[in-house]
Parts: sequence; C-alpha cells; structure tokens
Amino acid sequence: MNKFLKEFKDRGFFYQCTNEEELSNLMDKERIKAYIGFDCTAESLHVGSLLQIMCLRLLQKNGHRPIVLLGGGTTRIGDPSGKDKTRKILSEEEIEKNIKNIKNTLKKFLDNNNPKTKPIFVNNYTWLKNLNYISFLRDIGKHFTINRMLTFDSVKLRLDREQSLSYMEFNYMILQAYDFLELSKKENCILQIGGSDQWGNIVNGVELIKRYSNKQSYGLTTPLITLATGAKMGKSENGAIWLDEKFLSAYDYWQFWRNTDDRDVVKFLKNFTDIKIEDIKKVENNNINDLKILLANETTSMLHGEDAAKNSEQAAKEAFSGNSLGSSLPSIKINSKNMDNKLDIIDLIILSKLEKSKSEIRRLIKGNAVKINDKVISDEKLIITNEIFNEKYLKLSIGKKRHLKIELD
Repeated sequence: MNKFLKEFKDRGFFYQCTNEEELSNLMDKERIKAYIGFDCTAESLHVGSLLQIMCLRLLQKNGHRPIVLLGGGTTRIGDPSGKDKTRKILSEEEIEKNIKNIKNTLKKFLDNNNPKTKPIFVNNYTWLKNLNYISFLRDIGKHFTINRMLTFDSVKLRLDREQSLSYMEFNYMILQAYDFLELSKKENCILQIGGSDQWGNIVNGVELIKRYSNKQSYGLTTPLITLATGAKMGKSENGAIWLDEKFLSAYDYWQFWRNTDDRDVVKFLKNFTDIKIEDIKKVENNNINDLKILLANETTSMLHGEDAAKNSEQAAKEAFSGNSLGSSLPSIKINSKNMDNKLDIIDLIILSKLEKSKSEIRRLIKGNAVKINDKVISDEKLIITNEIFNEKYLKLSIGKKRHLKIELD
C-alpha cells in the first residue's frame, strides 16, 4: 500500500475511497495534487476542521502538493450537508474578511517554503462568479439527475424532517462537483479529500470529470470525529474551540487538549499530532496525565508555537498550585475607571469573557465555583474594590481549569 494511504489509515483518517488500489499505485509512481475545501462562514475555523488540516500536512509530508480551496463562491450559498436549517447569508465584506483570516491560520499549519509541496490557495469565487446560467445548465447540469440528488443525505435529511431546503442550497452539490472539475483542468488535481458527510458531493465530482473530460480522478473521505462522550468534535461546554487566537487564547487551546477524556487521548495523539505511530505505541500505556500534557503541548506548538505551549503548561502548573499571580497565566487589563461605577463580580466575569451569561455566572457562584485570589466568592453582589487587587493584579478563577490574571490599568 502507498505510504501516504498507509499512514492515513494508521492515524484513523480513513473512511471511504473511490478506487483505492488504483489511487495507491498512482501515488507510488508520481507526485499528485489533492484538494480540500473550506467554507468561510466564520472568521475562524475551529478544531472540527483540524482533521482536514492534518490531511493537508500528511500530503506535504509524503511529497504531494495540497490545494486549499477557500469557498468564497459556495459560502455565498451554504452547504446543506449535516445542517438542519438554512445558513445565514453573509455579506461580500464578511466573506472576504473570513477568507483572509482563515488563510492566515492555515498557513501556520503548512510548510510554505518547499516549492514542490507548497500549498496552492484558490478561491472558487474566481470561476463561479462568471458562470453563465444557461451555459452551465446545458454543459454541466445535464450530468446530474434530480432522482439521484434526492437520495443524498444532505438533501434527504432536510426533506424527511419536512424542513425547508432552498433551490440555492440544492445547487450546492453541483457547484462542489464543478469546483473539482475546474481544479482538474487548471491544476491537474486528481484527488479530493473531505469529511464523510461530503461523500456524495465528492463522488459527483469524480463522475463529472469522467463524463466531461474522460479523466480519472479520486475521492477520499475521513470519518466524523466524535468524543468518547458521543459529542461532536469542535466545541466544549464553554463554546467553540477556535483556531484563531483572537477568539481563543493559546492557554485556553492548551487547556482544551489537556482536559481530553482519558478514553480519547491515544486516538487524538494519532489524529492531531505528528508523533510517529510507533512512538505513540511505545508510550500509550504511560501515565494518562503525562500523555494529556504531551497532547496539549504538541497540538499547541503546531498552531501557536513551542513558546506558547511551554508558557501554557507553566501557567497551568501555577494556577493548580495556587500561585495567584503566576507570570504565565493569561491576562487582560481593565480600565481603573470601571471601579468608579461600582463594578460587581458578575460584571467583572463578563468583562473577562470567561462567561457570557449572567444567569450562568449566578449558578456558578451558588455552586462555589468562582474564586478571586483563590478565595471562594459566595456573594453575587460583591463589589470589586481597589483593595481586592493585589498590587494592581487579581486572579479570577472559574472551576478548577479556567484562570485569568486581571490587571488594573
């Protein structure tokens, strides 16, 4: 079996493949181009997209060239796959801003220096914006039947639940297939990789290329990554685990991985780090907390750099040891003028962005989960005074794992 596909399977990336044996033989003989598409519906990707990013890294590692398709065109429509309602329509400015930020994040994960494997970034709006409707129906639409399109899960799910599916969304699968055709023509791309929910769309692309240009192409899908609890990968109890530091600090990202369920640790070491499979097997029976720290350090280093990972580990040790003013703790500054307006504990927590909901904060206070300088706060009406700050600093803690140093500016 081809080296790329073997590691793809060993790391738990593999779900389905069209003509696997032929693809394996081809990848043994030559360097190929493969693409993965990302919708740009938010300003940042979250860890739910991380498996696809790891696939891009694995392609580069094995000498192949990844194409990153940023869906500037299809984002204007919305992918119905796995969705039970129509997505919000974004403005042109929002989409362009999202594309720029997502591209910057993806570059952190990929090798941008080797000319042979350097990622190619494309925006499908480049070719979709100029499509002539009549010509598109005549040349591309004739290759798709409504009968078959109605059998795909992305459509069937919505119809079975008697939920609306707009004609705009219904066309998404045709446009994704057309993306593959365009990349086949422009970049000689022969492989599309995507999540298992994209299987129907990917197969459509493979078949369209065959019918339109009589060229062979391939599709490869990854499984839906779920937590041992059954929950979907990508979010925690405190919200989405964003990859952009503007929305989630390196410390909180580190903590997400450090708090991985024991049952998921070894699987995630395979899925989300570059540690060799044989090395993971050597340590998989080690102390589970040591493995969690290894996972947190590897994943955080990949995105935020080694220094951020080391600082996050140190900050976690300081927080756990009760060092209230640990220099490595994530910190924010608040204007001292806030103190003039009788800032209470609930407002302080909202300012800190550790929690957004006042009712949830009250519940946490009642459960003795809120601390200032390691002392439990039981009064939800507590006014924050200058005296509470220790040399202009205080440590705010929610539960055992969320800590923040607040500095008076």
